[in-house]
Amino acid sequence: MGDQCAAARRARGSRKAPSQSSAPEPPRSHSAAAKPPARGGGRAGAGRGDARPPGEHAKAINPRDSPSPTDPKGATPARSRTEKGPAPSEMGSVHNGKGSAPGESNAVPSRKGAVPTRKDSARREKGAVPKTKESPARGPPAVASYCCTGAESSVGVKSGGVGARRLRDVLKTLSLGRQDTSEASENVNQLIRTLVSAIRARESSFSSIDILGTGSYYEHVKISAPNEFDIMFTMPAPRVELEQCDGSGAFYYVRLKRNPQGNDLDKFLQEDGTLAACKMLFALRNIIKEISNHKHTGPDSLHRAGSPAITLRIGNPPMEISVDIILALEVRSQSWPASTQEGLKIEKWLGSKVKQEYKWKPIYLVPKHAKDGRVLKEDTWRLSFSHIEKEMIKNHGNTKTCCESKGVKCCRKSCLKLLKHLLDQLKTKDGNRRGLDKFCSYHAKTAFFQACVLWPDDKQWLFTDLESCFQNFLDYFLDCLNNAYLPHFFIPTHNLFSRQLIDKASSDFLSKEIKYEINNRFPIFELQN
Repeated sequence: MGDQCAAARRARGSRKAPSQSSAPEPPRSHSAAAKPPARGGGRAGAGRGDARPPGEHAKAINPRDSPSPTDPKGATPARSRTEKGPAPSEMGSVHNGKGSAPGESNAVPSRKGAVPTRKDSARREKGAVPKTKESPARGPPAVASYCCTGAESSVGVKSGGVGARRLRDVLKTLSLGRQDTSEASENVNQLIRTLVSAIRARESSFSSIDILGTGSYYEHVKISAPNEFDIMFTMPAPRVELEQCDGSGAFYYVRLKRNPQGNDLDKFLQEDGTLAACKMLFALRNIIKEISNHKHTGPDSLHRAGSPAITLRIGNPPMEISVDIILALEVRSQSWPASTQEGLKIEKWLGSKVKQEYKWKPIYLVPKHAKDGRVLKEDTWRLSFSHIEKEMIKNHGNTKTCCESKGVKCCRKSCLKLLKHLLDQLKTKDGNRRGLDKFCSYHAKTAFFQACVLWPDDKQWLFTDLESCFQNFLDYFLDCLNNAYLPHFFIPTHNLFSRQLIDKASSDFLSKEIKYEINNRFPIFELQN
């Protein structure tokens, strides 16, 4: 028995001999075993952009774009992208120097299989982060020239925002019915043809007028119903001299150059040689009034104080159609005024060649009173670029195939429609109280153009990122409200949100209403016209 025990001990010793000759392995701590792959210095990892959920493909990168900046503390960028600026789906509001993307549900997670912390779990219970993905690391926005401070209260917005499906459902309600549109446009076209023919025959001064469709219907961004049409009655002007009448750069007195004897416009000249806008508008309005009464089209409010439009109404509610007729001088014989030199910054969006083509187009002058404090100046003309605005909205892509049948669909026009709808619904809810009637669709359109310049690439407006794009578009609009600064897209010296035009109380009220809608997932969209 003793020999068997000794033999067993010798056998165990021989098996242990190899391990005893090697150096002992230090024990691994639990924290080291659970440590994720190295992520680089700072708060965001250098390889973060490569971490994607299974089945997600890497986005195409434009080699012409410039790299995004690094974190001010020395951290590497949150994503190794080479975009010109942050896409609306990637850039959020900036608070205390830190950026947070409101569309966090579309953000790329920091690593696969990451285990959520207790802090993340607590935030998810409150709706602060998505349940299936981690929120991205916070970093500076890639567009250094823009820092949104408007949606300060949007910190508490739930990450999904209003939700992509919900926004798409809202957009469906805003689409125009094909049959209704066809019937409305035919009625309007018939009215306009009748008016133009009669005006040319009755008044020699207007014998050369032509038709130019402008506004949301012709820009294909009309919402809800085809019940409003804007028509310019354009007439070619001889060589004119423009005299700026205020500091905005948008309003002018018009004088004829080398005025030949017997000019049809002589009857509208003032003693100082300026062309009287009010006289021309009054003459055209009287002719239209006679014709429309005879044709039983029912003129209602043919003229609103300070408005360049002559308004006719066709039909009866709820199928009533409003037609705004605007007299416009077409000026082709000279370059654009100096006040426009710093405007139309579309080089990175639509390209320098397109900008040059636009600059060769004529300018239009519409009879509009300039405002000097509370006093309206008569016989002034305002610059109009409605024809170019229509071209930019219809051909809105950085690439020429954007939203075409074989191209990628963007959400630019969808975001514009949603903002217009939001403003309309707020006016409906509040009954134009607190100065909301001072805000119009042109403010939304101007903000839209400025946003397209801030985010010029089509990939920054992917329709799949609709909710995030709309959130950031709203952030920019709120920033304009809070800073009382929305520059005219063609005339940067003309601030559409100046305190002379929009008082602070009205701006603050609209800002508060929009923030409430953001924080509560847009309950206003439940109201339908």
